[in-house]
Amino acid sequence: MSLKSFFFLGVLSVLCSCLPMSSARAQSIGLFEGQSDIGSVNPPGTVHYDLATGAYALTSAGADLWSTEDDFHFLWKKASGDVALSADIDFPVKTGTHHRSRKAILMFRQSLDADSAYVDAAQHGSGLAALQFRQANGDTTQSIELNIDMPSRVRLEKRGDILTMYVSSHGEPLHPSGAAIKLHLDSPFYAGIGLCAHNPNAVETATFSHLEYEQLAPPAKPLALAVYSTLQAITVDPNARHSTVVYTAQVRAQAPNWSHDGSLLLFNQGGRLYTIPADGRGTPRPIDTGSATDCSGSHGFSPDGKWLAISCSIPGMAGRHLAIIPSTGGAPRVLTADAGYFHSWSPDGKTILFTRSSRGANNIYAISVDGGPETALTSGTGISDDPDFSPDGEYIYFNTDRWGGMQIARMRPDGSHVEQITFDNLKNWTPHPSPDGKSIVFLSYNPEVTTHASDQDISLRILSTAENKIRVLTSLIGGNGSMNVPNWSPDSRRLAFVSYQFLPAEAGDTTR
Repeated sequence: MSLKSFFFLGVLSVLCSCLPMSSARAQSIGLFEGQSDIGSVNPPGTVHYDLATGAYALTSAGADLWSTEDDFHFLWKKASGDVALSADIDFPVKTGTHHRSRKAILMFRQSLDADSAYVDAAQHGSGLAALQFRQANGDTTQSIELNIDMPSRVRLEKRGDILTMYVSSHGEPLHPSGAAIKLHLDSPFYAGIGLCAHNPNAVETATFSHLEYEQLAPPAKPLALAVYSTLQAITVDPNARHSTVVYTAQVRAQAPNWSHDGSLLLFNQGGRLYTIPADGRGTPRPIDTGSATDCSGSHGFSPDGKWLAISCSIPGMAGRHLAIIPSTGGAPRVLTADAGYFHSWSPDGKTILFTRSSRGANNIYAISVDGGPETALTSGTGISDDPDFSPDGEYIYFNTDRWGGMQIARMRPDGSHVEQITFDNLKNWTPHPSPDGKSIVFLSYNPEVTTHASDQDISLRILSTAENKIRVLTSLIGGNGSMNVPNWSPDSRRLAFVSYQFLPAEAGDTTR
């Protein structure tokens, strides 16, 4: 080869290295624009795209896709606006020593940095399906785990700042899984598929077939939206950051609390009370409330688990009244002559706290479980609401607007020595002390929300009683109905709550 020819080929090589991928190379990864190893992946990840079937086979190592940094292989394209990714996901090799926590994902990600904000719909090698997300760069990953195993098809949809996971398990149309979060991604962001081995010294393979990428245009006419309720149980350990979908349906559900042994969650829906296994592996079972109907989200089991306080309509009495039934169901024994709403049992099970509204004011009362005279613990023209005993019975926590904005306070069981607990500009409601006395959970609205409204952007926050520090546990769409009554698990490790999503209505939707 002449020196001139060698020089020409060298220049051509440099020029080619600066050009975009050739059409053949672009075609080799299908609809995607590029592939990247995020974090530490050794050996480098690969992808095989089958032009005939449209299937993608990814291989990757990687220690994890969790915590504050990720290690995985990512096949991506840049995206803007509202988009959706759908695919059938599978792990071809199912025997041997493959890691149960290997993850194959559909993902929307802000950047290719290892600590980037993201949302993904993940299939685990164990069969677990979950929505994972990192709210901001460097934050700790959180997840919402589904109560079904290995759906056959998964969809991740972004509409504005709402990201929703849809699933199909038996060939039925994709439907909401109950896992949805609010998270902002600036355009452009990255949309794609990925794989993590959950073992830095191993290589796993996952396939993505019948993959669809959709740019979601605004509908020609407004969609008919329906409310979906999702009952979740979330761990409060700041290093765990995961929750489990217990129940989701196209319906308005409210106010979960736990049974005495922690095996069941109680909630209300359509004026009736139901229990469901707390692990989500079951279906709701109605509780017989006898002649009591139109029951509200103000209910709770007694400390010994034998009784259930309810707030329902009673024949011949105006409004909802506080009553007691056996925990397994039965005829109601009415405690109050006038309308009122249950909120808390005393630790010894002898006293019940309830609230009553009159002429725009809302105040707190106590009554014996045997009935008899009521004791007013607060008075005035403002709002004092959502009382809950501390586990030692020394204090009653509640929310009040007596200092100008809605804040958390506490008082002695006789209503004396009222102390303000929170002092920020948020509107704070429904405080619930943990059974171990170490924490108090409450929900917070933005400053402009002046009532205990439904369907708002809220956060669940936890106050450490030892350090007097507040942290955000999770953010959601909710408010009234999310956690109206005591919602801690008996071991103080988890909290139950209801979040709401507004999604296109599905004809004939059933509870899942």
